[in-house]
Amino acid sequence: MEHLSAEARAVERTDAPPDAVPDGQSSVDSLDETVLLDVRDVTLRFGGVTALDGVSFDVRRGELFAVIGPNGAGKTSIFNCLNGVYRPQQGTITLGDKRLVGRAPAAIAALGIARTFQNLGLFEHLTLIDNLMLGRHHLMRTGFLTGMLWWGRAKREEVRHRAAVEEIVELLELEPYRRTPAGLLPYGVAKRAELGRALAMEPTLLLLDEPVAGMNLEETEDMARYLIEVRRELDLAMILVEHDMRLVMDLADRVLALDFGVVIASGTPDEVQRDPKVIEAYLGGAA
Repeated sequence: MEHLSAEARAVERTDAPPDAVPDGQSSVDSLDETVLLDVRDVTLRFGGVTALDGVSFDVRRGELFAVIGPNGAGKTSIFNCLNGVYRPQQGTITLGDKRLVGRAPAAIAALGIARTFQNLGLFEHLTLIDNLMLGRHHLMRTGFLTGMLWWGRAKREEVRHRAAVEEIVELLELEPYRRTPAGLLPYGVAKRAELGRALAMEPTLLLLDEPVAGMNLEETEDMARYLIEVRRELDLAMILVEHDMRLVMDLADRVLALDFGVVIASGTPDEVQRDPKVIEAYLGGAA
């Protein structure tokens, strides 16, 4: 209840702080209008339970688009539909000119959708560098035998991919932890490594599932800074699911609010945080 109340207070804010839009962040007006992802009338049911009910939205190139809502609103279900874990019974999902519904998660990843997870999915006994290299797997063409011999084409390919990973290490300031096993990384650094592995996939769309969950204030501010830097350097579209409303309202270009699988508001952060339906959903009573 304490966490929910904090969210509700953030949603109720009517005056954004002066630094609400950090340096380097795009405004809605300056965004590329080209639609990268188009979600139309997606409905997802589990037996008699409707997790998503006719959800529609689009994400533009280079945009940071946020999805908010109370627990159980359907936020993670959207992500699972986008990366192929769930197959909706109705609706369409299109990335560029490619339809995603019915494709396997690996095929969708190859099309350019990467995802981080709320719960860390790093391999604890592998070093940070090796965990990031796993994000390059779908880009590698060397076979098992050639890779085992590590000669010729295999050697050149690994050198090339390690160079790409080193650029991510530099971007996220992970240099001191390059050879550290993932299981020994501080929590905030491990979350950053999770982000780095997703970036190593060279995505066109990045799904961020609660990237600051469990972080203290300092770690949260650091992650916000890295997300801004990633946008600036890579011009990457992102969909952010997060319970930290201050982070959402400060970073997002547009926000979609869900409640019980239904879209209740969509627009700029200012518009959504003032919407009576959004306030009611977070407070649990009439606005």
